[in-house]
Amino acid sequence: MVSSKKSALLTPDSSLLAAQKEMVPARFASTVVLVRPDENGGFEVLLTRRPVAMRFLGGFYVFPGGTVHRDDYSPQMLARCRGLTGAQARKVLGGVHEPDVALGHWVAVLRELFEEVGILLCVTESGGNVQMTDIAAAKRIELKRRSIVNKQLNFASFLESENLICDLSRAVYFDHWVTPDIYSMRFDTRFYVATLPSHQTALDRSEEVTDSLWIRPEDAMMRIDRHDFPILPPTTTVLQNLALLGSWDRLSAQFQML
Repeated sequence: MVSSKKSALLTPDSSLLAAQKEMVPARFASTVVLVRPDENGGFEVLLTRRPVAMRFLGGFYVFPGGTVHRDDYSPQMLARCRGLTGAQARKVLGGVHEPDVALGHWVAVLRELFEEVGILLCVTESGGNVQMTDIAAAKRIELKRRSIVNKQLNFASFLESENLICDLSRAVYFDHWVTPDIYSMRFDTRFYVATLPSHQTALDRSEEVTDSLWIRPEDAMMRIDRHDFPILPPTTTVLQNLALLGSWDRLSAQFQML
């Protein structure tokens, strides 16, 4: 299910093609399909709706994700990671990045997932699961999440303060999309899949999310023509491919990690 494609978000007209004299470099980005089993042997994915005011896909339903930042592969950040080596990450991404930058793509998944919906794909320094059932701890972590979003705290420092380690093995790479050359904002995006950790609940909304929705891929595909469900490729293509799997068991077998 790994591929590399150009994303056909829109069909450009000739005037747009003429105006786009130079190709805009694509920013590296990471996107994660967060999944959870349902009660009938199937599975649901998390979609988030972006605020209308956002420049890129404002108002549309997407998977959580965003740009890979330099801080995502800083020595401080990579010291808080486990589950994947730089050499392994570089190989998975086709050898096009240096090992630390390749690892940064995975870190961006975990950081963006936390920033947007409050989910931590992390373990404690002793290897235990992150417990979010303690009300005081959950409130403290939420305040720190907001500080990260407001750029008052970086992700690595947050992890250090909570004695947490990013478990990069929880995000499995499966797809690659690049925005076409003619657009003024372009992304070279890697797609990952990860399971919702037990005892964690995604935020309904946040600074970058107007609402979040758990939905079966096949149900999402039935809504794509509704005016109240704005959604575009590559999100629709990923949903279509996941819908073909049908069951949690087949999803688990496909990604060998759930």
